[in-house]
Amino acid sequence: MPKVVIFSDLDGTLLDHNTYSFQAAYGALELIKSKEIPLVICTSKTRKEIELYRKLLDNKYPFISENGGGIFIPNNYFSKEFKYDKEIEGYKVIEFGAPRETLRAALRSIAKETGIQIRGFSDMTVNEVIESTGLDEDTAKLAMERDYSEPFLINEDGKYAATIEEKINLKGYTHTRGGRFHHILGGNDKGKAVKILTDLYNQEFGGIKTVGLGDSLNDLPMLEAVDLPIVVQKPNGEYDPQIELPNLTYADGVGPLGWNSSILKLFITTG
Repeated sequence: MPKVVIFSDLDGTLLDHNTYSFQAAYGALELIKSKEIPLVICTSKTRKEIELYRKLLDNKYPFISENGGGIFIPNNYFSKEFKYDKEIEGYKVIEFGAPRETLRAALRSIAKETGIQIRGFSDMTVNEVIESTGLDEDTAKLAMERDYSEPFLINEDGKYAATIEEKINLKGYTHTRGGRFHHILGGNDKGKAVKILTDLYNQEFGGIKTVGLGDSLNDLPMLEAVDLPIVVQKPNGEYDPQIELPNLTYADGVGPLGWNSSILKLFITTG
């Protein structure tokens, strides 16, 4: 019976910003595995991308895709019944996000209204995605298979980002920002999904404590929704200035190094 559930972002948090490796967090990953502490991946990545990392991490737990667009719960993971929207390839799925096509149409409309150049993932070739993300070809293709969000870049970002965010909000959608891209979402965020999954864990096991780790603004709703929020350092050694919470813990280290030190400190201190 888990007493603690960990919710973690991937890019720039558990994964190195440049290499996408989690090697630096190996010690902490082994520790939580030995204690059977659930590690719930909560990321802007797609289901297919997450499945790749779950395999590498030997992770059998539920996960949250595309900034809270969907919660994927492996069949028979929870013994008690719960409401879900659909079943797909061994998962029960709770959906929050708007369909990607709807979000793409909204971005096209905003670009037309403002005259500002916006390039979404769906406007890019595989090579352009590789160039923008540093992913390899296979992973870039998985990143392009989206259901509930559209990552995008803005021409002259510093000048126009606030305008685009305002337009997205006026159309009834949500804007957030990850390590590399802006994202348009259908009113979902990581926090809403974390709260639902926390309720399911509480229903199943009773009285769990939640830990959350992230590095970017799109992690703020997740960090607000957990008992112990932890922010790791960006590649430049600084913390995202937009992440402010009264009970926030600042990890000692960049990305997976900070992830590792925080988790080791937490469980070696508390047992």
